[in-house]
Amino acid sequence: METHTQTIRQKEKVTTERITGAEAVIRCLLAEGVDLIYGYPGGAIMPVYDELYKFQDKIHHVLTRHEQGATHAAQGYARASGKVGVAIATSGPGATNFVTGIADAQIDSTPMVCITGQVGSHLLGSDAFQETDIIGISTPVTKWNCQVTKAEKIPEVIAKAFYIARSGRPGPVLVDITKDAQFGEFDFVYEKCKGIRSYIPIPETTPDSLQNAAAIINEAKKPMIVFGQGVILGEAEEELKDFVEKTGIPAAWTILGLSALPTSHPLNVGMVGMHGNYGPNKLTNECDVLLAIGMRFDDRVTGKLDTYAKQAKIIHFEIDPSEVNKNVPVDIAVMGNVKHTLKEILPLVKPNEHQSWTEEFRAHDKIEFDKVIKEELYPEKDGLTMGEVLKGINQETAGDAIIVSDVGQHQMIACRYAEFKKSRSNVTSGGLGTMGFALPAAIGAKMGAPDREVVAIIGDGGYQMTIQELGTIFQTQVPVKIVVLNNDFLGMVRQWQQLFFDKRYASTEMINPDFVKIAEGYHIKAQKVTARNNLQEAIQEMIQHQGPYFLEVCVEKENNVFPMIPTGSSVSDIRLE
Repeated sequence: METHTQTIRQKEKVTTERITGAEAVIRCLLAEGVDLIYGYPGGAIMPVYDELYKFQDKIHHVLTRHEQGATHAAQGYARASGKVGVAIATSGPGATNFVTGIADAQIDSTPMVCITGQVGSHLLGSDAFQETDIIGISTPVTKWNCQVTKAEKIPEVIAKAFYIARSGRPGPVLVDITKDAQFGEFDFVYEKCKGIRSYIPIPETTPDSLQNAAAIINEAKKPMIVFGQGVILGEAEEELKDFVEKTGIPAAWTILGLSALPTSHPLNVGMVGMHGNYGPNKLTNECDVLLAIGMRFDDRVTGKLDTYAKQAKIIHFEIDPSEVNKNVPVDIAVMGNVKHTLKEILPLVKPNEHQSWTEEFRAHDKIEFDKVIKEELYPEKDGLTMGEVLKGINQETAGDAIIVSDVGQHQMIACRYAEFKKSRSNVTSGGLGTMGFALPAAIGAKMGAPDREVVAIIGDGGYQMTIQELGTIFQTQVPVKIVVLNNDFLGMVRQWQQLFFDKRYASTEMINPDFVKIAEGYHIKAQKVTARNNLQEAIQEMIQHQGPYFLEVCVEKENNVFPMIPTGSSVSDIRLE
C-alpha cells in the first residue's frame, strides 16, 4: 500500500488522504495557523517529531532546555501575540514537567494547547516505562483534556482543543496521544471546530443588565473601576478607554490588567491589591459604585472579604458565569465579552467628570509619593533600588517595551513602576505566582512580538529555577534583554520574615554564582552593575544591543516593597511603611 493514496468519501464528497496519526498532528497544527511550537522530544512522541522534521520549512520548533520552559515560552508567546501557544513533550516526566506551566496558564486564562506522547494503548495502566496518567494529573488544571488512542480521532480532538483553548474565557488544553495512534494510518480530513454542544463560551447579555447598570452608574457620586485581563483577552482596550473617558470614572487595574489602559492616562489611578497603590486600595472602601470589568476578585485584590467595598453597589462585567458571586456578592452582573458589553452600555451612560472624586485619588498619590515612591525612584542612600532600575528602563524604552517579570519583590516593583503605552505589554505570572516563569516566557514573548523590545525583570532566586533556558536563547539567538535584580535573598519571603516573623530569615539568604560568567558561557553579552553612576549607561547599552543581553544589578539586600496590605487585612489597612 502506498503511503499516500487518494480516496473519496462518497457520502460527504470530501477529498481525503491516507496518512499516519503523527503526520496528522502536524497537519492539524498547520490548519490552525500554527507556525511556532515549543517542546522537548522523547520516546513516546518521537513519531510526531519525525514528521515535524519533514515539515520544518512550514512549522518552526524551538527546543527548550526543560519541558516547563516550553510551557512558559508558549504562555509568553500567547500573551504577547494574542494567539494560541503550543507546547509538545513526551510521556512520563516530560508530561509531568508540563504541569506547572499548564496550571499557570489555567489560572491566568492563557490560551495554550499542549500535546504529549503516551505509551502504546495496550500498555495503559500497566506501569510501563515512562507511563503516567497525565489526564488524571492535569484534569484540575486544564480547561479540557483528552487522551487519543486511535489515529482517526486526532483531527477531531485537536480541532476541539484549539476551539476550547481560544474561545470564551481562554485556557490551556492538553491532548495526550498514544504511540500506536501516532503510527496508525487513516483517511485524513480536517475541519475546524465551530461549536460544541452544551459549551457556551460567551453567555448572553441581557438588555436589563445593561439598563440597570447604566442607571446606577449615572447616579453614582464616587464611582470606581477595577479592570483586569478580561479587557486584554477580549480585545476591548478601545472600548474601555471610551467608557472611562465618557463617564469620567477613575480606573484602577489588577496586575494582569496592567497595560490595557496607558499608564499615563489621566484617569488611570494605579494598581489595586497587596502591593498596589495607596489611593485605589484605600478608596475601594469609600466609593459608592464599584465596576469590576474583566477581573475575578482575587484574594490579593480584595484582602479581607467581609470588609471589601461593603458600602458600594457592585457591577460585574464578566464572561465566565462561575466567577460571578464566587468571592464578592454583586448587585448586577453584566455577562458577555467586555468588548461587546462596554460598547453596548456606552450610549446608555451620561458624560461626567467626577472631578472632586478623582482629586481624592491624586491626594493619596501625593501621600504615597512622599512616603514610598520618592525614596524608591530617587534614593538618597548609596545602595541601588529596584525602582530606579525600572525608571532607567522606562527612560530608554519610552514605554514601548514588553516587560516580562518573574515572581517576588521585583515583580511588584516592575508592575508598580513600569510605564506602558500599548496593550499586551505586561507579561507575568499572576494567579499561580510561578518563580522561574520570566526567562522562558520572555523567549516566547519576543517570538510572539518580534518587532517589540522585550525586557525580562527577574530576581536572583527565580532566575536560577529556569536558568537553563539561556541555552535556548543561545541556540535561537532570540534578542531578549535579561535584567536580574540581585539582592542575595528570596526577597519577598525575606520581607515577610522581617515584618511578621521577627527577622528570622529561615532559608531565604542566597549564595549566588557568578551570573555574568554563566551568561558569557552561553555567549550572551553580559554586564554587572554595582553603583548608581554606571546604571543608566549599562541600561542604554543593553537596550541598544542587537542580540540577547544579560544585565545583573546588585540592589540593596533588605529593601522592602511598600505599600503593603498584610494577609487577612482589609484593603483599608494598607501600610506605607
